[in-house]
Amino acid sequence: MDQFDLLVVGSGPAGRRGAIQAAKLGKRVLVIEQGKRVGGVSVHTGTIPSKTLRETALNLSGWRERGFYGRAYRVKQEISAEDLRRRLLITLDHEVEVLEHQFARNRVQHIRGKASFVDPQTMQVVKDDGEVVTVTAASILLAVGTKPFRPDYMPFDGKTVLDSDELLDIEELPRSMVVIGAGVIGIEYATIFSALDTQVTLIDPKSTMLDFIDKEIVEDFTYQLRDRNMKLLLGQKAEKVERLPNGKVELTLDNGRRLTTDMVLFAAGRMGATDTLNLPAAGLEADARGRLSVNPETFATKVPHIFAAGDVVGFPSLASTSMEQGRIAARVAVGAIAKEPPKYFPYGIYAVPEISTCGLSEEEVKERHIPYECGIARFRETSRGHIMGLDTGLLKMIFSLKTRRLLGVHIVGEGATELVHIGQAVLNLKGTVEYFVENTFNYPTLAEAYKIAGLDAWNRMGDIKSEL
Repeated sequence: MDQFDLLVVGSGPAGRRGAIQAAKLGKRVLVIEQGKRVGGVSVHTGTIPSKTLRETALNLSGWRERGFYGRAYRVKQEISAEDLRRRLLITLDHEVEVLEHQFARNRVQHIRGKASFVDPQTMQVVKDDGEVVTVTAASILLAVGTKPFRPDYMPFDGKTVLDSDELLDIEELPRSMVVIGAGVIGIEYATIFSALDTQVTLIDPKSTMLDFIDKEIVEDFTYQLRDRNMKLLLGQKAEKVERLPNGKVELTLDNGRRLTTDMVLFAAGRMGATDTLNLPAAGLEADARGRLSVNPETFATKVPHIFAAGDVVGFPSLASTSMEQGRIAARVAVGAIAKEPPKYFPYGIYAVPEISTCGLSEEEVKERHIPYECGIARFRETSRGHIMGLDTGLLKMIFSLKTRRLLGVHIVGEGATELVHIGQAVLNLKGTVEYFVENTFNYPTLAEAYKIAGLDAWNRMGDIKSEL
């Protein structure tokens, strides 16, 4: 039986960041990963694969150049599933190599196998060859991530009816696709395949989507999707999904409408991967979706020496926030001081087009009864937008009328997930509208949209500085 200072279950963003943080503090750390290679869901089926798929699709389809050369423009006329997979494998190999090097450099030990609790401080690991190893630790960090929700009524076959993990292994690109679930994952894949000229229909029982995003941004995003002939069937539920003898799939909706398609992607939620951990032996229990409840400041569970971080604790379920959660949890677990992270973090949705947001939405500002003003800039108002051939893209900032401070920044369009960090910095440094009016931005850049939006708001707010 081996004794460690910190035992980490899972090597995704939360697990690897937590393990390396503890190791840098001189602690003895063991990472247990049940997958064939380290990296977790983020590297192998989630964040990195979906974003690599997106970039490959946009490059090969010539999507970014169609503003100049027309909708028929292609970089590669016939795009295959193998074209998409080739770049994906190169990227994943690099990610795994970097992670293994980080573990080696920081002297983090790791083994492959399925872990489960024996008691609150002991876990057994069943390796692929059947060998059982027992390990104990002063503290344990559960960073097991999530897996796709797969209801019994859905006839999954890995070819025509798939979950988001299986989608990465398709053998050919479908001519038509129905995506069930208008959450982040469903929307990302729906728009990526739409960019590949697959006829996409998006279905969700809710009449709205992305409710945590500023409504004006969602409205602009929705317009862009409809403009390229994506079908959005919101407020409708797929009651029956049936594979047909001709290889297609038929869906019957709750309003009686029937759809026939080449492929169905079921992306209506994910489950915490906690079912094999034997949580009762540790005095823990998960909710109906397999998630663990934690203290939001320390990420400790109700068992003080057991921590959880990443997607397994629920919203926001981002790789970026998971890394920070894992780092904080590891510091608390080994008795180090953990500073509270900055208040505002960016949320990125890698759809086509991208969406990114940081701070308060207009709806949240209204709920708090804060007097405010908005500034809007469209990418086509920038010279860089003209150079890139952009006729879409929107940046919105919200300012307090009382303090003139930035309250939120919301972007939809090319490069949104990169551009948002300017707004994030100003938010966390408590900057005002004058920052955007008085500062110089590189020209020509899309970042100029900040100055345009800042001036738009400033003109409405009134001049309180005589020199302006």
